[in-house]
Amino acid sequence: MKFASIRLVTAQFEPLLAFYQKISGIDPVRLADGFAEVRFDGAVLAISSQALVARFNADAAVAAANRSAILEFEVADVPAISELAIKEQIEVVMPATRMPWGNLSLLLRDPDGNLVNIFSRPAA
Repeated sequence: MKFASIRLVTAQFEPLLAFYQKISGIDPVRLADGFAEVRFDGAVLAISSQALVARFNADAAVAAANRSAILEFEVADVPAISELAIKEQIEVVMPATRMPWGNLSLLLRDPDGNLVNIFSRPAA
């Protein structure tokens, strides 16, 4: 089995897609109207409109209803993402903070309220 992707279902497709494009610098690949992928090295973040899920997936997922998962992205420069978040008026849940295990972690919320952890590991 190969883990293929995480898919976020949203009622605000364009703002959510723009958010992940801004924080990653990766242009999304639009595969259909209301469906796109942000293809990271080793992982894919799929974004789907609620309308597509209603039509093709038995309306099985509810947009912006998640309160248990954290999407985590490892970056080289957490302060740069922090500055981008301030500039773009992205909700900062927790400013860049050093965790007990050494990671520098910045918590943001995407337009649907999903928690996003931007972190870097300590130098070895």
